[in-house]
Amino acid sequence: MVTIIGVKYPTNRKTFYFDPKGQEFALGDHVIVETARGLEYGEVVIANKEVEEKEIKRELKPVVRKATQRDTEQAERLLSQRKEAMKIAAQKAEKFNLKLKFVDCIYTFDGKKVMLYFTADGRVDFRELVKELASALRARIELCQIYERDDIKMRGALAPCGRPCCCNAFLNDFEKVTIKMAKVQGLSLSPTKISGMCGKLMCCLKYESDYYAEVAKEMPKVKSKIQTPDGEGIVDTLDMLRREVVVRFLRDDAIEYKRYPVEALGLKPQPTAPEQEEDTEEMDEEEE
Repeated sequence: MVTIIGVKYPTNRKTFYFDPKGQEFALGDHVIVETARGLEYGEVVIANKEVEEKEIKRELKPVVRKATQRDTEQAERLLSQRKEAMKIAAQKAEKFNLKLKFVDCIYTFDGKKVMLYFTADGRVDFRELVKELASALRARIELCQIYERDDIKMRGALAPCGRPCCCNAFLNDFEKVTIKMAKVQGLSLSPTKISGMCGKLMCCLKYESDYYAEVAKEMPKVKSKIQTPDGEGIVDTLDMLRREVVVRFLRDDAIEYKRYPVEALGLKPQPTAPEQEEDTEEMDEEEE
């Protein structure tokens, strides 16, 4: 067994695990931890907890110490500097005629490094910009180009459903979403209907995908001929949620529709075809 604590940073909702090094921490405590980027300030969201070693996917980095009042003031000061740093970055980019849209800015806890995230059309040569920013912000500069999905995840937006985008509200990572999920659920395949604010397939297509995929195995194909208790008809539509099939009959030059529970049709489960649709892009996880 290994003892860990879970920590979240002010600018990242994802939980990272650290070695408490024999120290006891409670929920809500603030700590200084060692990461690949240097020292970081975070909040304890999982108190000391023992887990199986196999659950730890990489070497745990240590908690340096419990944060002091001075550490908290330093973290708050750095957070307050982010908007000004982005404003300066935008001004410098304009000076070099670089069409960049700055999305976010993160300072390391010691204030010696600034990471600026931006979107742009295509690749950008920002070597001169980095030099200018290093002088203006008096820190090492790291410019990170991101894409529309990451932009929405960082800044947030209202989704077509009227609620905040899932990626910004509660999702830690982007999950794989395919066009086949929309097809199986009987949704319109119009890009405007199934795309999120980032232009990619909506994350929520994934939520009920397993249910629809299982029910789809029991359903006949739309427009296929099928035997029913009332004779042969043609499958018109499928109601996945009610597990019902609407069948169309031609009776004396008149069309009649009847609804049947799928269990009443005695169908054999359909084989599942391998997915061939293009997956959405996946964002790399941040290193701890």
